[in-house]
Amino acid sequence: MSQKVVYDFVTLFVVLDPVGMLAVFLAVTAGLEPAQRRQVALLGVTYSFVVLLFFIVAGELLLIEMGIPLRAFQISGGILVLLYGIEMSLGSSAPGTSADRPTGSSINALAVYPLAVPAIAGPGAMLTTVLLTDNRLYGFWDQSLTTAVLAVVLSIYFVILLFANPIMKLIGIGGANVLRRVMGILLSAIAIKMVLTAFQAWLGLPEL
Repeated sequence: MSQKVVYDFVTLFVVLDPVGMLAVFLAVTAGLEPAQRRQVALLGVTYSFVVLLFFIVAGELLLIEMGIPLRAFQISGGILVLLYGIEMSLGSSAPGTSADRPTGSSINALAVYPLAVPAIAGPGAMLTTVLLTDNRLYGFWDQSLTTAVLAVVLSIYFVILLFANPIMKLIGIGGANVLRRVMGILLSAIAIKMVLTAFQAWLGLPEL
């Protein structure tokens, strides 16, 4: 069980990528007062938790209603997460940069878009939460642990956003880019494991 907690924590932390999103947060909240920036961070993280909690509770049920096998979703999700990890490793621009930030938006609107969706609760995070709480593999207790781990990761995310300015001054743009690439490599490995695990279960192959 402790191994799953560690696995969930690492997976969610890498997928959510709080360090890599520091520059995004600074761009989104440019021109705001410190108190307003803190409010945007709190609302953005809260909205992200609600969105991802919805996918934990109802994501697999939606797949069942649509007749999509979870292994197919796991393979497609793993491929998408792999592509996102490759994108991170290659240093492509993250979603929600200042170029597509809506002008004249309220603090609440900024917290919803682009901070909560797609910067924090993006497609990769949605897919990952569904895969980590597979109803066929994990019971209510395990799913509750995953939800608690998600809350912890988002709490760390919030703290990092609160200290966005001093952290960026400390590590610089170059340091953030290096960490983003390292996380991309980790995420790619996790995504490949998702795909191989689905094929292993489908074809009855030996465990990895």
